[in-house]
Amino acid sequence: MPRISSKHQITLPVDTLKRAGLQVGDEVAIEADGADRIIVRRVWRDIDRALGVFDGLYEPGYLEQLRSRERP
Repeated sequence: MPRISSKHQITLPVDTLKRAGLQVGDEVAIEADGADRIIVRRVWRDIDRALGVFDGLYEPGYLEQLRSRERP
């Protein structure tokens, strides 16, 4: 059974991390969810992955067309 150390650290069981899909090197946020409950969730900081949600939103060349209209 994991315990909270004198440095306020907790070792998480490997099988629990695997079931959650968390891996070595993942950045996580840790939040209290009321009394007796802590939530650990992965935080995505990869800017390319975050911006990838916009892929395919506009046709190729659309931005260039808009820019060409701005120039005198």
